[in-house]
Amino acid sequence: MNKFKTASVMLIVLLIVFILAVQAGILAGSSKTGASAEKTKYTATFLDIFDTRTEIVGYAYTEDEFSEQAALIKERLVFYNNLYDIYNDYEGVNNIKTINDNAGKEPVKVDQEIIDLLKFSKDMYELTDGKTNIAMGAVLSIWHDYREYGTNNPERATLPDIDELKAAANHINIDNMIIDEEACTVYLKDPEMSLDVGSTAKGYAVQKVMEYAKAQGMDNILLSLGGNISGLGTRIDGTSFRIAIQNPDLDSDEEYIEKVDITDGQCVVSSGDYQRYYYVDGKLYCHIINPDTLFPSEEFAAVSVITNDSGTADALSTALYNMSLEEGMELVNNLEDVEAMWVYHDGTKVYSDHFEESIAK
Repeated sequence: MNKFKTASVMLIVLLIVFILAVQAGILAGSSKTGASAEKTKYTATFLDIFDTRTEIVGYAYTEDEFSEQAALIKERLVFYNNLYDIYNDYEGVNNIKTINDNAGKEPVKVDQEIIDLLKFSKDMYELTDGKTNIAMGAVLSIWHDYREYGTNNPERATLPDIDELKAAANHINIDNMIIDEEACTVYLKDPEMSLDVGSTAKGYAVQKVMEYAKAQGMDNILLSLGGNISGLGTRIDGTSFRIAIQNPDLDSDEEYIEKVDITDGQCVVSSGDYQRYYYVDGKLYCHIINPDTLFPSEEFAAVSVITNDSGTADALSTALYNMSLEEGMELVNNLEDVEAMWVYHDGTKVYSDHFEESIAK
């Protein structure tokens, strides 16, 4: 009888412990195991990375959780910003500017991430038949200086002299960029050559950062770096991210020219004459320079690319802006999982074969 009572007491105690454990588990997990709607949408914005606006949109159970994710993403973006910068030095960092500063002098030992970007950019040069060329720094720096001066002194804005541009164009041979993968060095053989990775670096960095975020277990993230927008996962309700593509006509009452849905891992990148430009005698001159004419391209107001790699989309959007519609359409329609939209100055839109399948219904 005593044994029975003892056993009964033990069973009661165990039952109480089990109930308390279950209650504790429910309380401890209530912030995450309750209704899925408990995840909240948050946004973080930065203005000090890649000289453009960065916006991170994500869903998290708490603001602190999202802030931690946004901080990790920003930290990684700053890492790439410092490596790919062509204007500024950073203590302890050999970056693209360091390579340019040592053109014709000596190879520069660099981080593997720079080697990877330059190899990728060389591939994009070949894919686009030279329409995207990171070796055009000598030409682009001239346009940069004239644009900066003209923006700050609009009444005295002028265009570069064609002879000056042609002289610089003698120093844009990408084959003079020597990469030694074993030594992890980069050397520019031509002392008057310089790299400008503006056509690939932002998109490439976005792609690498999103891969990093996924490896860290993040999900339901939308990252926008300038005109480079990439999604990880979906919105919290399982639907695709909806991206509004900016209207290149800044005087229009319509802020967006199109809205598209992107699935997990897809991205949208846009290039156009509305992003960086200046006026000379009332005419707009944008920052996208055609390597054939050495002047800004003028046929389109904007080009947008949808694909599954932000670096590729960045390079293609620049290349397509510098091509005729026929050349660009042939290139895009021969590439797998790549779609594009061309926007003319009168607002006319032209789509590649399957672009319209992404347009939001």
